[in-house]
Formats: sequence, structure tokens, C-alpha cells
Amino acid sequence: MSDPNKQAVLYRMVMEKHVCPYGLKSKHLLRHRGYDVEDHWLTTREKTDAFKEEHDVQTTPQTFIAGQRIGGYTDLRHFFGLDEGKGDETSYVPVICVFITAAVAALAASMAALGTPLTILSAEWFVSITMMLLAMLKLQDIEKFSTMFLGYDLLAQRWVPYSYAYPFLEWTAGALMTAHFLPWLSIPIALFIGTVGAASVFYAVYIQKRELKCACVGGSSNVPLGFISLTENLFMVGMGLWMLFRPV
Repeated sequence: MSDPNKQAVLYRMVMEKHVCPYGLKSKHLLRHRGYDVEDHWLTTREKTDAFKEEHDVQTTPQTFIAGQRIGGYTDLRHFFGLDEGKGDETSYVPVICVFITAAVAALAASMAALGTPLTILSAEWFVSITMMLLAMLKLQDIEKFSTMFLGYDLLAQRWVPYSYAYPFLEWTAGALMTAHFLPWLSIPIALFIGTVGAASVFYAVYIQKRELKCACVGGSSNVPLGFISLTENLFMVGMGLWMLFRPV
């Protein structure tokens, strides 16, 4: 016999041209939590509107447990104590994902080209691919990036267009360094933006002691400005110097 406390009733939109993703997530979450789900499909717009009017709700899906309306998917997650304390808390997950992806790509490229993953080229590619990935994230919403970047970059604060040019410069330097093409262009770019960036981060974080969010993975991130941001810029400076003096 099933536990009456583990019974849930779910109403969700399942139409010919639309299956509500939050309804599917709600059903999965309830089953994952051990609930028997009485799954009711709202198969037409008329049925959906009638359900909303009957229960005085604005959205579907809606979950009911023990006769109590819990609400939509977000409400259901709160009911189970998920997402508590998340809000605007800082997270290094985006940066970690970038570093891991760049490292695997560099090792794979080295394996394909040279037959072994651990080479000087793989180390170079790790840095240059990281630059391209970080620039790509910035370019997803360049307005948000530039706004956050203007909060601490010393050059951008004096010349606003630099905040828009930065991700293009970073991507270009990374692409050229990956290909070992036009070093006379890629090296000065990397040295310039890396040096200005490192100085800006160091001044804002370690001199002014400001607590800011880093624009390194785009303007919507919650990565704190600090060591990670400094590392990104020092990577570029180091890569520029290495490419300048590397043995042929």
C-alpha cells in the first residue's frame, strides 16, 4: 500500500505543439522524491484557462500535495528545500567549466597532432583556448559585460569604447596564438590588455579593497573580482611573453 503522505497531484500542459518543460521537471522531481504522481494533462488552451480560473492561479504546472496547493516548479523546489540560500551568491562554476573545457580541448588537440597529450603546444593551447572561451562568454551580452567592466577597468573608465573592444581583442589574440599566426599582432594585444587588466584588478581589489563582480565570464556572472580575474590577465601577459621569447 502506498504512503498517503507520498501522493501528489500534478496539472500540466501537454498539447500537440507544446509540452510544458516545467511540468516535466515537476513530475521528475516528485518521482525522484518518492511521490506517486497523479498526472493530469491540460490538452487544450480552453482546459488550461478553465483550470487557472478555477484555482485562481496565473501559471501552470501546479502541484498539490495532501490537498494543499504547492504551486509551480519553483515553488515545488522551495517546498523540498532546494535552491535555499542561492540568490546572488558568488560562484566559480562558470570559470571552472571554461578551464576544464580548454584543458581537455588542448590535450585532445595535442594528442591528435603529436600523438601525446602532454606537450608544450598543449600548454600554449590551454591558455589561448581559455582566452577565446572567456571572450565568447563576454560577447554573448556585450552591453552587460561593458557595464560591469566599467566598474573597475582603469582604461575603460577613461575611454568607454575600450569596454566594447576588449572581448574582441581577447578573442583575436587567443585565435591567432592558437594558430601561431601573425605573432606581431597577437603578442602586443595580449601584453597590452593583460597588463592593463591585471593593474586594474589589483588596484580595485587589493588597493581599494572593493568587493565587485568580475566580468571575466560575462556581465551576468556572480564570479567575484579577485584572484581569478587577476589570473586571466596574468595568463595573457605570460602567454604574450612566452610567444615573444619562445625557442623556434
